[in-house]
Amino acid sequence: MSGARLPFAFARDNQVALDEATLLTGPEVTMNGLRAARRAAGQAVEPETHDGEGFLSRLSRLYDTGSDEGGEVAFDLEDSPQRGTSRDILEDPEDAPVIRLVNQMLRQAVRGSASDLHLEPHEDGLRARMRIDGTMQSVFDRRDVPAKRVVSRLKVMAGLDIAETRLPQDGRIALRLGGRAIDVRLSTLPGHHGERVVMRLLDRSGGLMALDRLGLSSLNAERLNRLAALPNGIILATGPTGSGKTTTLYSLLRLADRRERTILTVEDPVEYDLPGISQTPVNPEIGLTFARGLRSILRQDPDVILVGEIRDTETAQTASEAALTGHLVFSSLHANTALAAVVRLRELGVEGYLIAATLRGVVAQRLVRRLCPDCARKAAPTAEEAAQFAAHGVPLPEMIGHAAGCEKCDETGFTGRVGIFDILEIDETLRAAIDSDASEVTLREAAGPRPTLMASALMLVAEGATSLAEVRRVLGESP
Repeated sequence: MSGARLPFAFARDNQVALDEATLLTGPEVTMNGLRAARRAAGQAVEPETHDGEGFLSRLSRLYDTGSDEGGEVAFDLEDSPQRGTSRDILEDPEDAPVIRLVNQMLRQAVRGSASDLHLEPHEDGLRARMRIDGTMQSVFDRRDVPAKRVVSRLKVMAGLDIAETRLPQDGRIALRLGGRAIDVRLSTLPGHHGERVVMRLLDRSGGLMALDRLGLSSLNAERLNRLAALPNGIILATGPTGSGKTTTLYSLLRLADRRERTILTVEDPVEYDLPGISQTPVNPEIGLTFARGLRSILRQDPDVILVGEIRDTETAQTASEAALTGHLVFSSLHANTALAAVVRLRELGVEGYLIAATLRGVVAQRLVRRLCPDCARKAAPTAEEAAQFAAHGVPLPEMIGHAAGCEKCDETGFTGRVGIFDILEIDETLRAAIDSDASEVTLREAAGPRPTLMASALMLVAEGATSLAEVRRVLGESP
């Protein structure tokens, strides 16, 4: 019966599929599809009806076998701004090895929950790597792969100019894997051995995380709830690229989402679809920058505004003025610590009195990998490890976890990630220091004794959630 499987495109379009002795149907099943399925089965089959999302999910599991050799790839290539008609990857010629290779790479990246997929041409061929849980993992490094043809295939999918190989280009590929919408942002960069391609994969249907899943302690969750309930001001998320700032901001938006409030966002790109919230993607090519988008949003009578990132003086100034005029503004900023965000705003040209009047809170964060529960090994802390706990005032646990590696975690020793947070609420003492343009050292004194990111991370080590080696990889040895 498994050999009687219908072609993927036919099964998807007619909402009918065969799974061994079961006939799967969707809400819009066609008579033509039913006749073809019964003919293919050649025997009586047990019907099983699903709703639209359930059918697509079953179809995805049925056709995505997990094999990288010869299996069908359940990807659709949706409409994108550069093309007029929708195309299905499965409808391309089956004997095109480059097409099959590209499909397999995309499938492997999506199946592995990769955030990025890198293609790096070199003198001997092509290397492919993907970023999972913040670390790079090899997909392949082969001499027999025609790098230029692989890059050209991806550029065609993204609607880019395949003849232009001397300039960087940016494009977008909209895919669906069963019921999951995958948005691929593609960037090319000319190099000595050909164009380097990096794809950022965004699972648009992944949904938002609840606060407890972010790794927040009950105390920090209360702080975030207080910040989200404020009527006006600026709340910033800070940290390096890939530290989970956007996820935290979206969670804050969900906390702030009240029926009495109008919430608008300007983002680059729109990473998740938020029901009931108007989201605007920036488009620098036509002059729609963060600053211009924010000014336009202010004319739409919003209560809460999300600005994807404060990158320049104009955006920083406009966001501060918006907060001063009664709006609650969420945004992200590149700064290493919560207090460093104040210094960064000054560097962007925002006056100290304006920062003091508008800044309500800063969330500094990082992401560390969780230890795999199936293979993590426990050991008593060494003298050096004990000294690190003592230096940050964290009680020393009897045992701490170490990564080992097993089949379930692909021998990495880790599975998934958890956030570490430093949430700073601006009180009157700190506001006075900011207003007087105090240095970061003085600001730290005004903030008083408070747990650092390292202390928060060590608490996770004590709980057995992560390892000390992973904390050092992310935070270094700095306090």
